Amino acid sequence: MKFIRLTEVMAKTGLARSTVYKLISESNFPASVSLGGKSVAWVEAEVEEWMLSKITERDEGVALTA
Repeated sequence: MKFIRLTEVMAKTGLARSTVYKLISESNFPASVSLGGKSVAWVEAEVEEWMLSKITERDEGVALTA
């Protein structure tokens, strides 16, 4: 298990900081984990799972319209 910081989350997903936090507030993205003080990080596997779910949604949408 690995924690990743916001800059890596943004690099992996292509999302902007504001979009990451907007999606979290809508319960549409994995929440961050407090590391103490003001430091937060994300569980890398959860972010990757979210990314895979987006690919699955895309592929299912293509199958429905084909």
